[in-house]
Amino acid sequence: MHVMIIGAAGMLGRKLASRLVARGEVAGRPIDLLTLADVIEPSQCGPGIRTLTADVSSLGDAAELVAGRPDVIFHLAAIVSGEAEADFEKGYRINLDGTRHLLEAIRSAGAQGPYCPRLVFSSSLAVFGAPFPEEIPDEFFATPSTSYGTQKAIGELLLADYSRRGFIDGIAIRLPTICIRPGKPNKAASGFFSSILREPLVGEEAVLPVPESVRHWFASPRAAVGFLEHAAGIDLSGLGARRSLTMPGVSATVGEEIEALRRFGGERAVRLIRRQPDETIARIVLGWPQRFDPKAALALGFRAEPDFDAIVRVHIEDELAAATGPA
Repeated sequence: MHVMIIGAAGMLGRKLASRLVARGEVAGRPIDLLTLADVIEPSQCGPGIRTLTADVSSLGDAAELVAGRPDVIFHLAAIVSGEAEADFEKGYRINLDGTRHLLEAIRSAGAQGPYCPRLVFSSSLAVFGAPFPEEIPDEFFATPSTSYGTQKAIGELLLADYSRRGFIDGIAIRLPTICIRPGKPNKAASGFFSSILREPLVGEEAVLPVPESVRHWFASPRAAVGFLEHAAGIDLSGLGARRSLTMPGVSATVGEEIEALRRFGGERAVRLIRRQPDETIARIVLGWPQRFDPKAALALGFRAEPDFDAIVRVHIEDELAAATGPA
C-alpha cells in the first residue's frame, strides 16, 4: 500500500508518520511506500519513506503529488486559524485552493484509469458558529464565524461531493483543539490553551489572553493521530452523503485546565501564568463551540481521553519524558 501525508512537516504530520512507521501498516494492510510532502522538506527518512517538497495550493504540485496514485492520502496541509484571519488571501489560497487542487488532481488521475483513494481530510470545530446549544449534536448546522472555519466548511462540502461522484472515498474529521501542542507557539488563536500548560510545566512564563470561564473542546496529539489512523480504515458506507464527523474530546474551562496544571506542576507552575487580556483572541475564541455529543464518531470507534488530567499526562509521557530520557 502507498500512503501519503500532505502537511507531513507539521506537528500532527510528524507524529502520524512516526506512528505509521512504527506500525508498518494502516487499514489492516502493510505500507510499502510512505510519501511525506510539505512546503518544507519533511525531516523523517528511512527505508520505504519518500519525501517531497510541494505546495498543494499549486495545481502543478498537486498533480505531481498524486502521480504515484497513493491508496490513502492524509490531507493535513493548512495555515492555522489566527493566520487565516489575519491574511485573508493566504488563508483562501492554502486552505481552500489547496484542497480543491488536490481533489482535482485526484479526479484527473482517475480519468487515466480507475483510481479512488481514501482521502482523510483534517477539518475543524471552527466550521460551527454561535449561537450554540449547551451540547452540540452531530446534526447541528455549520455556520462558521471565521475565515478559517469557512475554508474548512467549504472543504468538507467539496469532499462530500467528490465522494458522491466516486472520485474519492473521503472522510473529514473535525478535530478538537489539540492540547497540549508540543514545540513553539504558532499563530493559532487557540495556541494559549496549550501554552498556559506547556510553558509552566518547564518553568517558563505563559500569557493567558481570555477569562478562566472560557470553555472549549480538547483532545491530545496522541488522540488526534489515533483519529486519523482510524479514519483511514473504517467502512464509510454507512455515512451516506454525510462524510464529516465531529471527533470526541474533553470539554473543559480554562480554569479547569489551570487546576489540572496545579495537580501536576504545583503552585509554582500556576504562578507562571500571566493574565493579559486580548480582545481579538477573545472574540475569536468565544465564537467557538464548547461541548459536543459526537455519537456518530463514537459508534464508529473513535476515542479520546476521558478527562483533562489524562491530556496533561499524555504530554508528560510523550514530550517531557521523551525529552529528558530515562532516569
